[in-house]
Amino acid sequence: MKLGIIGSGKIVHDFLTIADQIPNLELTALATTKRSHQIGLDLQKEYQITKLYDNNDDLFNDPNVDTVYVAVPNSFHFSISKAALEAGKNVICEKPFVATVDEARELKVIADQKKLIIIEAITNIYLENFKFIEENLDKIAPIHVVNLNYTQYSSRYDAFLAGNIQPAFDPKKDGGALMDLGIYNLHIIIKLFGKQEAVNYFPTMQKNIDTSGILHLSYPDKQASSIAAKDSFSPNVSTIEGEKGALIIYGHPNEMPKVGMQLKGQEVKVINNNKYSHRMVAEFIEFTKIIAQHDFKEADQAFTHSLNTLAVLQEAKSQR
Repeated sequence: MKLGIIGSGKIVHDFLTIADQIPNLELTALATTKRSHQIGLDLQKEYQITKLYDNNDDLFNDPNVDTVYVAVPNSFHFSISKAALEAGKNVICEKPFVATVDEARELKVIADQKKLIIIEAITNIYLENFKFIEENLDKIAPIHVVNLNYTQYSSRYDAFLAGNIQPAFDPKKDGGALMDLGIYNLHIIIKLFGKQEAVNYFPTMQKNIDTSGILHLSYPDKQASSIAAKDSFSPNVSTIEGEKGALIIYGHPNEMPKVGMQLKGQEVKVINNNKYSHRMVAEFIEFTKIIAQHDFKEADQAFTHSLNTLAVLQEAKSQR
């Protein structure tokens, strides 16, 4: 995969630190804004990126780029992904995928017409610890209660309270706790249990944005809650509870650094099956395989899952 990256923020820095762990990946190009050009120069030098551009069109026109990683603020995901597809590039788009179901479907139509792959980068459902959870659901079934918690006091929260509204807290830029943190919980719930019957979101609103909130999903046989907070502190323990036992996620759900299982009447078993030092490695290894093998079946399944997740996010946002 010959990868062109658009963006220069923290997620790009994180990715570049682990890119050498991904087989068959070539860092072909990086595009930043003109304002961030010096950051781009530093990244190009440090990570030996072949080309550096200060506008996206030049990257889209680069014949040595076959895939574009869209790692920009949420509000630009749709427009940049669309332009990349129209230029004939596969797209890996950071979470949250796009703002609406209609936008996602529009991108998929373009991708299908051009026989391209578009996929959402969402770390946790590709982690080995998530697979442990997935593979052990039957051991605790039937499952009746799901409670996922991603609380992380934001480094930008104090500035937000002082009136400095950055993208992570800007309602016009698709910010907020639900879209930034809650999305990880939601991907887990939807991946494990499928579509829900009802969605209810109970946010804590400050300055017209949800700084925290509880999202409730109802199923015929179980109830699932997602706590997401950028204004609070928590040790972050999540549970999936059944009649025969419980599965436990220790730590932030985007990383899932440890998981556990406790069957009724037994001691808890805590493990870490994650293979890599950073949460992004596993997902990009999978994306590279899908794109190299033109595995449209796998890509379609991933898209359907992202679409189902986006439908819940869209309904929850309408309740803010």
